[in-house]
Amino acid sequence: MTRVVHLTRIYTRTGDQGRTRLVDMSVTAKTDPRVAAYGDVDEANAAIGVLLTLPGIDDHLRRVLARVQNELFDLGADLGNPLAASYEFEPLRITADYVQQLEQWCDSFGDPLPALHSFILPGGNPVGAQLHVVRTIVRRAERTAWQAVEVYGTEPAQSGSNASGSDASGSDASGSDASGTDRPGGVNPLAIQYLNRLSDLLFILSRVANGTESEVLWVPGGDRSPDRS
Repeated sequence: MTRVVHLTRIYTRTGDQGRTRLVDMSVTAKTDPRVAAYGDVDEANAAIGVLLTLPGIDDHLRRVLARVQNELFDLGADLGNPLAASYEFEPLRITADYVQQLEQWCDSFGDPLPALHSFILPGGNPVGAQLHVVRTIVRRAERTAWQAVEVYGTEPAQSGSNASGSDASGSDASGSDASGTDRPGGVNPLAIQYLNRLSDLLFILSRVANGTESEVLWVPGGDRSPDRS
């Protein structure tokens, strides 16, 4: 199904008091871990946008990253939409096939690479270095998403409540609050799996982009000579 989005006005003034609306139109604080998680995803997407402006990117790699950019929009929509038992309209969610595709790319790009005998330092050529930047942002997004799970859990809302915010502060990792009722919807676990696999893929792609000639290996402190930085 083709989804059409109409943006008629960019500023709305609705966030001037530190509040924002989630995808389900519930209101929450801009400091909500859900909002932080999809904000980190947006930052990762922007970093990929910078990456794609660099010269020398392999066509296959460019196509993969362009697809990932679109999927990160799907991911942001998922993280910003609390789970519910039922919906008036079927929401956009990260599903198992998204994760499986990342794993397939990990295998196809990673299998030909030589084995590693040390950790890799971020750097190398411009493309490889920027892939490391994106990787670290995605890792942060994964951590932030887990913070959202600590607050909201991974189960649909109970008692018809999809509201987010301070009323959910007592939720445990399973999504239940102290009373067991009126719990806001949780976070889709597959969305966090996607972030985990994406960071793995980005690490592999950095090795592909750098090649063995540009790969920078970590030299442990005891092995570094005094004249070596």
